[in-house]
Amino acid sequence: MRFFLLALCAIAVSAETLEDRTQRYFIDLLRLNTSNAPGNETLVAQYIQAELRKEGIESELLGGDANRLNLVARLKGNGAKRPLLLMAHSDVVPVEPKLWTVPAFDAVQKDGFIYGRGAVDTKSLLAAEMAIFVELKQKKTPLNRDVILLSEADEEAGSTGIQWLIRNAWDKIDAEFCLNEAGARSLTPDKTEVFQIQTSEKVPTRVILVARGSAGHGSLPRKDNAVAHLSDAISKLTKAYMPVQFNTTTRRYFGEIAKLDEYKWLQPLLPKLEANANEIGDRDPELDAQMRTTVSPTMLRAGMKVNVIPNQAEAQLDVRRLPGETKEEVYERFRKLINDPAIEVLPEPGQDMPATEPSALTTELYKAIEETIKKQNSKAAVIPYMSRGATDGAFLRAKGMAVYGVPVFMRDDKPSRAHGNDERIRASTLRDGATLLQKIITAITQP
Repeated sequence: MRFFLLALCAIAVSAETLEDRTQRYFIDLLRLNTSNAPGNETLVAQYIQAELRKEGIESELLGGDANRLNLVARLKGNGAKRPLLLMAHSDVVPVEPKLWTVPAFDAVQKDGFIYGRGAVDTKSLLAAEMAIFVELKQKKTPLNRDVILLSEADEEAGSTGIQWLIRNAWDKIDAEFCLNEAGARSLTPDKTEVFQIQTSEKVPTRVILVARGSAGHGSLPRKDNAVAHLSDAISKLTKAYMPVQFNTTTRRYFGEIAKLDEYKWLQPLLPKLEANANEIGDRDPELDAQMRTTVSPTMLRAGMKVNVIPNQAEAQLDVRRLPGETKEEVYERFRKLINDPAIEVLPEPGQDMPATEPSALTTELYKAIEETIKKQNSKAAVIPYMSRGATDGAFLRAKGMAVYGVPVFMRDDKPSRAHGNDERIRASTLRDGATLLQKIITAITQP
């Protein structure tokens, strides 16, 4: 009888589909609170390790902080080609519970959606990669290259996880290609399916403006009022047209989206993109952000009482710099635009991400993504894309790895709820995305 029950259990496990396994992993992952700070990503690493061990797959927990460990596992191929890295981060941004309509870490299912912090960014991808990794093992799939699974800690704040791995365990994650987050899949108003493969990303370059002047009574206006000088400086930066610069990704991006009905207006402007950049940017802020470094004032600090003029005022700017520019070039440009000796332009201490060249559009993996999508939908638009947001893929690109944000999950909400309240993904989106990701991985790993 005991043997019979064990046999039934084995049949049940083996009968679990890729889509079912992805959803099971996903729900389990959502219920692990890995809000960063503090992170506690070891919770996820231990969960994945336990699930992989059930399948006879060994893995390692690695990192410099026992509470914030990365997980690395490897399936061996025949060595004909260099490895493929499947990467996703296990931490999530914090939650304001009172602004959610459901508990953020209960994986609530309603109206066809699964709710939870990390549903979009990026436990959906981690669950799908896990499920495919297990599927490759279960089916004893022949591989022409090793496949490495990486659950990475601290992507949302300090990037300490990936940097520790690069410094201390590079041989365990070194690969020819990496599939990562930040790809985008969406439908246009005319129902054209658009797949944006992330091949490049802008670089967070946080800046502090410090204005200094004389303190005094609010009843007597002063020409050296620090708040007024700071206000003028912010106005100058936000109104200025920043220099335009294209790379291999963004130039191709503009050419491809101009074929879509909603961007047909771009076609006559394409031959002279640089000359027409201001006209394009004024019409579409998203396109403007693809062409130039952007500046968004986000935080202000000044004064202690309404009737006291402070002697110092500060503003923090969220600057997203083009990968072809240096920090020093940006700081110097800001100083010239502000042109005020009362204002100091300073870098904000903290995370410093590398600026890198775009991953090539001619690699075997890029072509495999493109061809796999086209086989599924011959009318789809497949477009390389530079993301405004940053990922830890930048650190791998800096090491020479070709990294691609894979566009497998349809965007269910516009704008996206990633980092927002009631973050969610449609269950059918999760399952369909896992299927597409499996096809892409199969295309790049089969002998």
